[in-house]
Amino acid sequence: MPTPPLSKNDQINIVGAGIFGLSTALHLTRRGYKYVTVFDKQPYDTTQYSYFKGCDGASADINKIIRSAYGSQTEYQQLSTEAIASWKQWNSDLENGIDVPEGMSRADRVFIQCGSLNLTDGDELPEFEKATIKNMEDAGHIDTQLITTNREHYTIAQSRGMGPAMDPFLREKRGKSNVGVLDSTGGVAIADKACRLALQKARKFGARFVLDPSAGAFDGFMTTSGGDIIGIQTKDGIRHPAKLTIMACGGWTPSLLPDLDGLCEATAGSVIIYKIPRTSSLWERFSPGQFPTWLWKVRDGAEGGLYGFPRDENGYLKIGYRGTKYTNPQRQNDGVERSVPITRWTEDRQLRKIPSQAMKVLRRFVAEYIPELADEGLQIQTTRVCWYTDSFDNHFFIDHVPGKAGLFVATGGSGHAFKYLPNIGNWVVDAIEGIGQERAAIQAWRWRELGGQKASNALMEGTKGARSLSNVSLTDEQDTRSKL
Repeated sequence: MPTPPLSKNDQINIVGAGIFGLSTALHLTRRGYKYVTVFDKQPYDTTQYSYFKGCDGASADINKIIRSAYGSQTEYQQLSTEAIASWKQWNSDLENGIDVPEGMSRADRVFIQCGSLNLTDGDELPEFEKATIKNMEDAGHIDTQLITTNREHYTIAQSRGMGPAMDPFLREKRGKSNVGVLDSTGGVAIADKACRLALQKARKFGARFVLDPSAGAFDGFMTTSGGDIIGIQTKDGIRHPAKLTIMACGGWTPSLLPDLDGLCEATAGSVIIYKIPRTSSLWERFSPGQFPTWLWKVRDGAEGGLYGFPRDENGYLKIGYRGTKYTNPQRQNDGVERSVPITRWTEDRQLRKIPSQAMKVLRRFVAEYIPELADEGLQIQTTRVCWYTDSFDNHFFIDHVPGKAGLFVATGGSGHAFKYLPNIGNWVVDAIEGIGQERAAIQAWRWRELGGQKASNALMEGTKGARSLSNVSLTDEQDTRSKL
């Protein structure tokens, strides 16, 4: 039977305090739901969403890309426009002292509009970028998508203080190709601070958070004899009844919810991080005021799929690889292999290396596009595997779980959901309440099956698959240095 309509006095459990869980808790309580509890095994009040303090979810990060560029997918373009307005409001809230989490100040910002540059190594713009330009113009966002080879666009960028972002790798100065589009609406989200701000906002509206390795850790569902979900049990043995349970567990969602078999899977991106000293000549060069977020050959398979950021306030310069999305299949109690995140901080075993293929592509890019790092003798400080939930078609899954009254899922971020932290929860609540079901985004996020369509992502290839971490060589910064 379907989940009955909720009243504002019903108990709602949310499993996961990443961007889907935080945003959903915020918007549920904003709409007057009085009993919303978020459970997470991470003690975020102590770790403050810092990867360096032991947080291993994708939301717990240094920074994330904000962009409006979505090719023909205008539903995400529109969602990005809405999100960016909210990001700016959150900055204003900080500046005006309306919401200032402990350890942050009114001078902090959670969004920096430094632009987002989409680059290719070809001579012409790919069709995706051409579609973005057209659809942004059609939506009234004129002269926001600035072509790097267009001199008029260079002038526009300079007038907005974004001139350096049109050629951040100094390609023209070096006599090399520099073909791309700068999305001047985009930039960088300061991920850990943004999550801390969202957590405070949700608490202010009445959401309760249980953030603890035992009391906050999901251990199973409370079910009726008919299979409906009536709450959860946490690892401390406590049962938490609820009218609705929302699974928003990031990369852990598919292994906790077998209903998603063949629809979603946990996959790993690969990250390297340099650290630029404040005394370096590169400190200003890679600052958000001079350097945009960027993507390079993101749809070109294993030899592309790179993205990166300006350095953060501590000097960390992060570069990521998603050209191959790796998996960690583990046989579960029902006999099915499902990919389960393994990180530097996971309990049973840890991973402190990244796949050699990822390191090869990353190193090759750095040597060609950012030789200054080697010139200054800077080396990789740390590596990270970052786990996302990929859906088969890169659309989110935001819907009631079929055949299980009382259960809802918000997942499938597919590596591009963080930018919607301020507003995705509003859409989740719409989906819960059945509001605006005709909208393209809600339609795209409904529970669906692969059917006869071609999948964007091949899922659940298991331990025999070429992307399984058990079948690929691994390396880290120490291995690389020993070969130099």
